[in-house]
Amino acid sequence: MHQMREPEMNFAKILTGAAALTIAALTPAAHADGLGAEVNYGRADGHWGAEIGAGYAMGIGGFTLTPGAGVYLRNGDERLYGRVEAAYTLPASATIGIGARFSSAHTRPYATLAMPLLPKLRVKGNVGPKYYAVGLTLGY
Repeated sequence: MHQMREPEMNFAKILTGAAALTIAALTPAAHADGLGAEVNYGRADGHWGAEIGAGYAMGIGGFTLTPGAGVYLRNGDERLYGRVEAAYTLPASATIGIGARFSSAHTRPYATLAMPLLPKLRVKGNVGPKYYAVGLTLGY
């Protein structure tokens, strides 16, 4: 297992604090869609691996803002990451949006597209410079 270095621990603390402040600031003004989880496989930080994460979606009309965090697993190594997405759901159809993924070394912008499989289960893809992933989202 990978032990977190001091910069990674500081990054995790900053990310957790920023997510908490965002949620606290926006929750009174937004309709909370709730918690969700994602499992993705893709290429990030120059390597192939799996992302396992969670987020909290806040809806305003058809738009959602979803801060989240998780762990990126590759070759027996673990890295923390954070992300934030802004998306719009077309009525009874796809969700399209933009996001940013934050890791210890890089911030990567990306486009996202999700298609419903079941009411709370979607297949999702993220594509951006030096970052792409495909997976499943449950919840939100």
